[in-house]
Amino acid sequence: MTIVQLVEVIWAVSGLLLVVIVLLHSPKGDGLGGIGGQAQLFTSAKSAEKTLNQIAWTLTAIFMGTTIVLSAGWLNR
Repeated sequence: MTIVQLVEVIWAVSGLLLVVIVLLHSPKGDGLGGIGGQAQLFTSAKSAEKTLNQIAWTLTAIFMGTTIVLSAGWLNR
């Protein structure tokens, strides 16, 4: 596996996880997390909100960073 393929896998996985996290996140209700009992994993709504926000921002940074690296062609040299 080359470095380009590794970065592409990280890019795809971070994109998919970002979609899932955004779907689980709903500031005004349970979101899709209420379907499977996901809301009960956290002790409070504030804790769930904060955790989901941190995960979403981290995945966004990873996704955007790998997008820039792949589109700029920096690894194809």
